[in-house]
Amino acid sequence: MPPSKRDVQAMVVALFTTNAGLDHARRRSAGASALRLLQVVADREGTRPSEIADQLHVHPSLVTRQLRELEDAGYVRVAGNPADGRSFLVTLTPAGTDEQRHLEQIGLNRFAKFVADWRPDEVRTLTALLTKLEQSKAAVAEQERRAPARRDLRRTADQTHQSGSRERKTVPTPS
Repeated sequence: MPPSKRDVQAMVVALFTTNAGLDHARRRSAGASALRLLQVVADREGTRPSEIADQLHVHPSLVTRQLRELEDAGYVRVAGNPADGRSFLVTLTPAGTDEQRHLEQIGLNRFAKFVADWRPDEVRTLTALLTKLEQSKAAVAEQERRAPARRDLRRTADQTHQSGSRERKTVPTPS
């Protein structure tokens, strides 16, 4: 039996509240936004700023500004792309790797405080459920990605049927 509408609504409110709090903290903390950018660069060494913006779902100008700050601090290196002289590639410096680790530890310590009075099995259960939610979201997104062609076919068939129905209704009957 699927969850009730009330249960789903309560879950959505809890998730949106948590997400809003995390977004607010990320915007307030220069370290949080720097960490996310450093993590993307570490995961994709030699990446273009536009790819970083796509990965972070932010405007490229924001990434450009943050990269300048990280480059000035010595955490990233921005160099011309040898394969395309019009673009740049971003790599992490050793100091950037150290800063990433430092910021990650600060974040982990903060979250450890959030769950300090939880039982270990509660933390593992939340982790498992969040992972399951992400997998479900990915599966639904994949189904929706494939479905438009079918929906368009149904819509076209419905429109044809409706159009045909309207024509039949408007065709004069012999008197």
